[in-house]
Amino acid sequence: MKINTDGVIIGVLSRFSSLAKDHRVLDIGTGTGVIAMMLAQRFETAIVDALEIDETAAQAAQLNFLNAPFSDRLLVFTGDIATFEAPDQYDLIVSNPPFFVNDLKSTEARKSLARHAATDFFESMVAKSAELLSDQGLLWLILPVKQADLVIELGLAKGLHQIRVVNIHSDIDKPLIRKVICLGRHIEDLKEETFYIYESEKVYTAAYKTLLKDFFLAF
Repeated sequence: MKINTDGVIIGVLSRFSSLAKDHRVLDIGTGTGVIAMMLAQRFETAIVDALEIDETAAQAAQLNFLNAPFSDRLLVFTGDIATFEAPDQYDLIVSNPPFFVNDLKSTEARKSLARHAATDFFESMVAKSAELLSDQGLLWLILPVKQADLVIELGLAKGLHQIRVVNIHSDIDKPLIRKVICLGRHIEDLKEETFYIYESEKVYTAAYKTLLKDFFLAF
């Protein structure tokens, strides 16, 4: 799977409620490991676990991790989040999950697995995340509007409250295409902001370039 805009955005927007030495991070559905490596680069003392259900993608992630300068803090697990036995609780859980709930599936099975999900997938992911989060831990996800609203509802049922949302637009003239949402155990005033990717056709905004300058050589 190619590196996509959703993945890099969640990789840079997600953050801790507080920083502590040796905090633990989980990337659900890591694919080839891009988000996990971004998190390991950003949080220099974090231990980053990456979970991937597809064995081929997990093998690619493992190879990428071995070649990363922070390989000693990266570990890949192969399996389903519903049955994942975590080594510890996490201070930060991040995911760019499959989101075309009940839509038509791709004819390519592996791409279908990466891009499509039934409603029960989100139920499992939210329930397991609630179980795995530390007391101050945060769950960060990037999703289309409909799926984001579903996850917010599922989170409330598991004691997770929405505390932040970033509304993502292609440009100022385009409708809302994604929401980056943050859920946590504690009730806080909702912080909301809007983020634009392009200022004109094929021209990135200064905010986007600033956000990703530590990861994209072109910036």
